[in-house]
Amino acid sequence: MSGLSIDKLSMRFDLPGGGSVQALKDVSLDLKAGELLSVLGPSGCGKTTLLNIVAGFLAPTEGVMTLNGHKITGPDAERGMVFQHGALFEWMSVRDNVGFGPSMKGMPKNNKAEIVNHLLDVVGLQDFKEKAVYELSGGMQQRVALARCLANDPDVILMDEPLGALDALTREKMQSLVLKLWKETGKTIILITHSVDEALLLGERVIVMAPRPGRIHKEYRLPFAEMGVNADLRDVKKHPDFAPKREEILAMIWAMEEEIMGRTEEKA
Repeated sequence: MSGLSIDKLSMRFDLPGGGSVQALKDVSLDLKAGELLSVLGPSGCGKTTLLNIVAGFLAPTEGVMTLNGHKITGPDAERGMVFQHGALFEWMSVRDNVGFGPSMKGMPKNNKAEIVNHLLDVVGLQDFKEKAVYELSGGMQQRVALARCLANDPDVILMDEPLGALDALTREKMQSLVLKLWKETGKTIILITHSVDEALLLGERVIVMAPRPGRIHKEYRLPFAEMGVNADLRDVKKHPDFAPKREEILAMIWAMEEEIMGRTEEKA
């Protein structure tokens, strides 16, 4: 079966001094191949934990995950990760960073060069391919990170706040690039973000997670990502349904944050 399936996933962290923290509880989700999912929620609701489990970096306490019909048991090239800060080899050139995965696979040089050059064209970095990563701006570094991820041809791209450290203008440009890559590559993408606007713009599906234990509180299916593929994102935000949906989700998350603060004050 094509796609990602998450069935009754739970994650408990045991504390050194005794006791435990239930980070996730009974999370179930089916994601078809090629879907773009945004994940929102208050701080500490388990968004990044969920992403790390899908990536294979953490083993869940309970539950099963399958991708294209086989069980996920650890990291694999079929799932690529883009971090908030690119996790690039800063001393290496842009070209060598993008080509690192294919090199590790032993891909012939001609094939690797073709893939790297194509991806550098896609992300607009062909003129910077010989630059060291540390010479690039934050936005350019994230373009390198996206290209490096795509060079491994993963089925699923996992993005953990990949645009959170960028200035507003660069972030908007990168949001457009993510939509372009999603549509052109047909990859399944899961995006973690704290920005409600970004989640609405980039998620054809959006889930809002409830606070600890983390679980899916509400899911939306929205038209804005599809609209944004061929439109200016500022125009998409002017759609009559965008602002009401943003306010609805903001109010939902704010109420959760207040509940968390109330619990903390009671314990104090």
